[in-house]
Amino acid sequence: MQAAYISLFAVLGLAIGSFLNVCIDRLPRKESILNPPSYCEACHHRLAAKDLIPILSYLRLRGRCRYCQAPVPRRLLWVELATSGAFALLYWQFGLTSRLGTMLFYACLFIIIFFVDLNHKLILNKVVYPGMLAALLFAVFLPQPWLTQWVVHDVANFALGAGIGFGIFLLLAIVSRGGMGWGDVKLAALIGLATGFPLVFVALITGAILGGLVAIVLLISKKRGRKEMIAFGPFLSLTAMITLAGGSNILNWYLGL
Repeated sequence: MQAAYISLFAVLGLAIGSFLNVCIDRLPRKESILNPPSYCEACHHRLAAKDLIPILSYLRLRGRCRYCQAPVPRRLLWVELATSGAFALLYWQFGLTSRLGTMLFYACLFIIIFFVDLNHKLILNKVVYPGMLAALLFAVFLPQPWLTQWVVHDVANFALGAGIGFGIFLLLAIVSRGGMGWGDVKLAALIGLATGFPLVFVALITGAILGGLVAIVLLISKKRGRKEMIAFGPFLSLTAMITLAGGSNILNWYLGL
């Protein structure tokens, strides 16, 4: 039965991932995510249902449009796989609980932020601000005793996390003089509101370490010039999800040292 539910959530993740691709494509262009129906970016031909089957359509058409043979971004495949894997793993970890619903929401939110920033170097207000509202509602209405034994479970704790995330990255944005974007500042506030204090430090510090390591590797390999900015949102989004899923274990391990 457990395996059947995991498979069900994996399939659900594929379907949701297909919708997330629409959001990732259209939100940066300020287009509606509901209308018009899905179409080819190259020839603008409306896609049929058989063209929209997650993963299978991409593989069957060998990553090309059925109508004009233009290449389809491989990112569509990665988003569907990532969402499917996230949904399956989150169900496996949390089961059918209120926490699962919260975590699925955050998975979708941070997948959108991850890929939009990766592709466009943008962290959109129309994604971050609704995410903040949802995180605030979760803090008010959903008991969250799973976070960590070090957290005082009240709204003020999550507000403190938001303030810490905002304050640290605001300082970094000012000091770096453009090296840190204002979108990253708002994203740090969202992460702090979602994780609370002190888990906000786990998310931000691990994100900074991961981003720094990748930046060093890219500089050494000379794949990027020294003046080219590296999107930081993907690293923060990834470590935010890791923190939400298991940050209390990371913090308890660290404090146990």
